[in-house]
Amino acid sequence: MSELVNKSLLRTASLLAGAAVLVSCQSSSAANDQSTAVRAQADQGVTSRVISELSCSEGSEALGQDMTSGANWSMCFSVDIKLGMVLENVTFTPPNAEPMEIIDSMSLSQLEVPYDDGGRSTSDITSAGFGGGNMHSLTEIECPGTLVSHGIPTIGDGSKYGEIESRPVLCSDTVDGGLSYRSAEVGQLLAKRKNDWQLSTVSKVGWYEYLNQVTFGADGSIRPALGATGDLSPVDYSDAEHGAAVGEGEEHHASSHSHNAVWKIHWALGGTGAQQVEQYDTKDTNESGEQSPIVEGNYTKIGEPATAQWTDARWWKVSAPGMLNADGHVMSYEIDMGKTDGFSFIDDEKNHGADGETDYDVAFTNADDCHIYATYNRGTCGRGVLDFVKNQSGEKLQDVVSWVAVGYHHVPRDEEQSPMEVHWQGFTMVPRDLTAQRLDVPEERSELNGRPEDWQGQLPPEGN
Repeated sequence: MSELVNKSLLRTASLLAGAAVLVSCQSSSAANDQSTAVRAQADQGVTSRVISELSCSEGSEALGQDMTSGANWSMCFSVDIKLGMVLENVTFTPPNAEPMEIIDSMSLSQLEVPYDDGGRSTSDITSAGFGGGNMHSLTEIECPGTLVSHGIPTIGDGSKYGEIESRPVLCSDTVDGGLSYRSAEVGQLLAKRKNDWQLSTVSKVGWYEYLNQVTFGADGSIRPALGATGDLSPVDYSDAEHGAAVGEGEEHHASSHSHNAVWKIHWALGGTGAQQVEQYDTKDTNESGEQSPIVEGNYTKIGEPATAQWTDARWWKVSAPGMLNADGHVMSYEIDMGKTDGFSFIDDEKNHGADGETDYDVAFTNADDCHIYATYNRGTCGRGVLDFVKNQSGEKLQDVVSWVAVGYHHVPRDEEQSPMEVHWQGFTMVPRDLTAQRLDVPEERSELNGRPEDWQGQLPPEGN
């Protein structure tokens, strides 16, 4: 049974719109043994209502958090022996609205670490795993917020040997998210700060220690990220062409290497079988108007399972055509990659190189219980994402799973000895037309929706 340990209540109170709540969804006997499952419920508000409606599987934990925007996040948390942190039934509740399930499940699906000198490559999710003994207990140093305990097997998955230990492995922390908005017109200043809700675990694989973190924003955004710290591998040293000098002189070169991470997101927006994927591209027309170049933006529908690559001014959105906001616009989420270091999995190149391109920044498939890992997948459905896409060729893309690949090429530096400064890689999922206006629109702007006919006595320029 999990326990909730509160840290720094004063700090938390200054940041939160409401207190975080955790409930354990276990068997009835376990629940009876632990009647104090919910702790720190100083201000349950929307959180408790939404959590009570969650359907979490046995052994998972229901988490919830009220945000400064008046919205609420809730979800189920569990730990998989290989995948590590798994979040399911990720639900968002805008102010004065009903809860909407955004994501069915999300987790890392592979982390590959190939070294530039060609001497070694590891697939840390499938070979070692982020759960079990590799998932470390946390203290108040790593977590100034709330520590959440969870049952972790001492040997394997706990089904045959060892026992299940309850350890504090999840950090639930609300932090200052910075400025939410600022608008100054006619001497009136409207400004507000926001909070972020961060869920994170720490897994040690080899010499590296990985922070697996997902940040849920008050604006409805979701930001998965992977941080790496620990130590440079003492057995992976090469030469100047394949690494960087650390220590005195030019004698020792720590090998450069990549961290190739893929996240798997099974979308729930609109329900299974009712989703659509589109790619948005902005292109210069090579024509100019009176004051600026003419740039056009267009959506291209991705109608069947496919891979795609990021380029300047490109992003993707997963929408629910059957769900419209109050303005009549389709609700969706945007997948924003930003600039990352692209890569191809070594395993994909060996097994699929003859078929053409093996690198992708994002791939879309239909959900399949057999699709678990981005590479080294087991079963009859394929070895990894490239096989999943190939095997589903011709299918209508409607029960959408996004496979988002984010690479980080690590060239060591002196400052990383020792321990190593945390370095991060990740991406963002942003709500697009989920609501007709911002979640916490100020009263002074509540009537402003669409093109203003007269803004503080100024008419818009003609033709715009």
